[in-house]
Amino acid sequence: MEEPGGLRRTLQRRHMQMIALGGVIGAGLFVGSGVVVSAAGPAAVISFAITGILVVLVMRMLGEMAVAYPAVGGFYEYSHLALGELAAFLTGWMYWYFWVIVVALEAVAGAKLLGQWWPQAPPWQFTLGLVALFTVVNLLSVRSYGEAEFWFASIKVVAIVLFLCAGAIFVLGFWPGAAGGAQHLTVHGGFMPNGIVPVLTGAVAATGFYFGTEIVTLAAAESAEPERAVAQAMQSVIWRVLTFYVGSMFLVVAILPWNDAARIERPYVSVLEVLRVPSAATVMSVVILTAVLSALNSGLFASSRMLMALARRGDAPRVFGGLDARGVPVAAILAGTAFGYAAVVMSYVSPGKVFAFLVNSYGTVAIFVYVLIAFSQLKLRRRLEREMPERLRMRMWGFPHLTRFAIVAMLAIVAAMAFIPDQRAPLVFGLVSVMVLLAAFALRRAAGFRARPAP
Repeated sequence: MEEPGGLRRTLQRRHMQMIALGGVIGAGLFVGSGVVVSAAGPAAVISFAITGILVVLVMRMLGEMAVAYPAVGGFYEYSHLALGELAAFLTGWMYWYFWVIVVALEAVAGAKLLGQWWPQAPPWQFTLGLVALFTVVNLLSVRSYGEAEFWFASIKVVAIVLFLCAGAIFVLGFWPGAAGGAQHLTVHGGFMPNGIVPVLTGAVAATGFYFGTEIVTLAAAESAEPERAVAQAMQSVIWRVLTFYVGSMFLVVAILPWNDAARIERPYVSVLEVLRVPSAATVMSVVILTAVLSALNSGLFASSRMLMALARRGDAPRVFGGLDARGVPVAAILAGTAFGYAAVVMSYVSPGKVFAFLVNSYGTVAIFVYVLIAFSQLKLRRRLEREMPERLRMRMWGFPHLTRFAIVAMLAIVAAMAFIPDQRAPLVFGLVSVMVLLAAFALRRAAGFRARPAP
């Protein structure tokens, strides 16, 4: 598969490694994980492990396809190759939708964090400034995006590694001035105090925390060493998931009582307070702000590359497929920025209706994208084995059994959402979003438009 002309292959291996690392450490880990703990108790570790295993499998599938076909649009192109126009149309637009909503959500979250330090400024000014800042970063060059993400990811990685080291020292009983231990794993009703159901529903809730790692496959087409960089990044997914998510959650439930609602609401800050780290809340606020800024930066990058790929295939207006002299898809970036601004306006004007719909739908849409990725790999792998076995330099484990297992498990997560009160609205709104896209595809076909061959 040939690369579209005009792209600059300026992302180095260090950028690709940190794009993948940063993708798996989101603000949801630091803020939202307490919801799972409060429901499942210490067994939240199992919830995150279940979801983590699925993400590892999907990332391995993506790695196999990205090494074979390092294309702009990544899995959107794989859907075209494997499943046809409709699946590709849904994959591309759902993924674009997911990330432009993330841009809006993270801009609002960043404004709230900055408002803690400068309460005299209106929140909308911070929101406007953050989106504008990262629009400029992405408009400069793909290298500027990569550099920004490299440093953001570096801060997040250092923060989580220090957290893991300090927590492990505490649990082992070597932390100065503290007895340590892991008694909170069992003393408050046992390891699984509320039974197996909250553990499984917690796995459903945890799915949204993992999204972002797949961005590295979109960046592959602009990497100086696409095959090598993607292969190395994907091979490190396992230890990253186990260490960053499962490992840190183990320390949280070992150090904090799961039924202390006030502490579990902000789990990582509370752990630092138990360890008597000076200015724990401020330190964690800085780390969370870094995660928010990283998500903003990545959201504009991912949405613009996907929209560019859609445009070059004829699934979006042609204007979004153009590049400037620096190899930057200016129109595609500005489209994501404009949608992000519109969503932010809705967060202030209609928080209970329009913005609530956006928030409730985007996570479910992301699960649908992962399901389509798995179906694409299932079909494309057979074609590669038959026609181009030399391109299979990275292979999905246990094919086809693990691919099928992942598909069934992800569909089970979607089905389970119908029986979990907190997840019903996201499921309904996600299905509505898919139906809107199906209607858009039908109108497009009725108007006589068809996808073009890959550039």
